[in-house]
Formats: sequence, structure tokens, C-alpha cells
Amino acid sequence: MRSENLPGYGLALVAACLWATLGLFYKALESYGLSRFTIVFCRAAVATLALFAVLGWRRRSWLKVERRDWPLFLAFGLLGVAAFYILYIYAIALLGMGMAAALMYTAPAWVTVFSVLLFWERPSLTKGGAVLLTCAGCALVGQAYDPARMRLNLPGILAGLGAGLTYGLYTIFSKAAQRRYTLWTTLAYALGIGTLFMTPFQSPADLARALSDSTALSWLLLLGLGPTLGGGLAFNAALRRIPASNASVVATLEPFVAALLGWVFLGERLEAWQWLGAALIVTAVVILQSDRAGRSA
Repeated sequence: MRSENLPGYGLALVAACLWATLGLFYKALESYGLSRFTIVFCRAAVATLALFAVLGWRRRSWLKVERRDWPLFLAFGLLGVAAFYILYIYAIALLGMGMAAALMYTAPAWVTVFSVLLFWERPSLTKGGAVLLTCAGCALVGQAYDPARMRLNLPGILAGLGAGLTYGLYTIFSKAAQRRYTLWTTLAYALGIGTLFMTPFQSPADLARALSDSTALSWLLLLGLGPTLGGGLAFNAALRRIPASNASVVATLEPFVAALLGWVFLGERLEAWQWLGAALIVTAVVILQSDRAGRSA
């Protein structure tokens, strides 16, 4: 590791740590009586307002989107933002921070499967092995070795896998959009459209409670500007300094940081087999990223 690359690795680590705090924000905000739909809606709305304010002030020309690209942004907002945010907060609520984050990191395996099925990308032994590792890791994280507890946790496991699936779609949509638009434009419209899709499900009473309680409102602002916007900006700043595959590998520390935070602040525990499962999922991510880096070299 060259010394000039250290800031890039540091920024990727900052992003992973910020994203790992999502569970703490969600748990804190639920204690104020806010629904999960309202929490993720406000998360996206705060980041959206901040992005459009900055772009409107400094880069108004970046706000223009061509008509032919609206279907892409609509799918991005619906599946990559609204569905992802909702599934992930439910996974955290039902499974805890560590298990939810580990299952969410099945995203690269989903992306690999999509690439083969939708884009006719050639499968390889490396990719196939990584997907199998991911499946084994999911089985251990989901406690397949204890069928009774697995059945009990099934809704949470499905939510976690759904979060991984939609996060994989987020990656695909983001890459497609950034072929024609800047990161700032892509993120602003994805979050904005995701916010609009979540609007009909909001409870006026919940929104009034969030806006009238200064402490809850402070938590929501920190959630929108910290893990949501700050994490994304830190990660993309890292991408300017180090290869994308290296930054993505550093970001796989997120499940372990989330599990540690859940243990310290919420008393959550992962069993030894679940830690092994999380390690297998992260290993699969590293293999897939390394394979991608090797092919692009």
C-alpha cells in the first residue's frame, strides 16, 4: 500500500463505519414512536433536499435529465432506494445489526447472477465459487443449523436477502445512470424519486411527531446527512484515490463494524457459526471484487 493511497483507504473506511451506524439511528428513532416507513422516508428526504439545494446553488445545469432516461431513474428510485431502505430497516429490526448487514452484503453475488442472466456475462469458476460461498454464508448467518430458530427468523432473513437483492439493483442502476450523468445528479434523482414512492405510505401523525420533537428531528437530520449522504460522499471521494475494487473490499468491514456496534450499544450477539457465515460472505465479496479488478487490468 503506497502512502499516497492512504487517504483513499481512510475515506473508504469512514464510509463503512458511517453506514454501519444505520442500525443505531433506526433503533434510536423507533424509541420516539416513529414508524419504520417514516424513518426511511425522512432519511431519503433530508439527503434529497441537501443534494438539490447544493446542485441548485452551484451546478444547476446538472439537474437536467433527458426524457429517455426517466424510466431508469424511476426504477432506481423504486427498487434501489425505496425498496432497499424499507427492507433493510425491517431486517435490522427483526435480526439485529450484524445479521442484517451480513445478509445485505450478498449484493455482489446478486449482481453476478444478474450479469449472467440479464447481460449474458460469461460465468466463471471464480464467480460460481463466490456465489456458493455466499449461499453457505447466508445459511450460517440465518442459523440453518438450527431449523427451529431459522423458521422463527424467516421474515427477517427474507428481508435481509431482499435488502441484498435491492442493493445489488442499486449498484446496477447507479452504474447505468453514471454513464450519462454525474454522481451528484444520479444520487439526487434516485433519492428524490425514492422519497416520492414512499410518500403515500406516510402517516401524517408520525410526520407531525417527527417535526415537533426537536430530539427526534435532530436524529433524523443526522441520519440523512451522516450515514446517508456523508457515507456516500466519503466512499465516492475514496474512488477518486484508489481503485473501485479496493474501496469495495474495505467497505466489506461494514458488517463487522455493525455487529460490534450492536454488541456494544444494544447487547446483540452473534454465535460462532454466524460469525463464520459473515466471514464467508465477505470472502465472497473480496473474491468477486478481485476477479473484477483482474479482468479490468
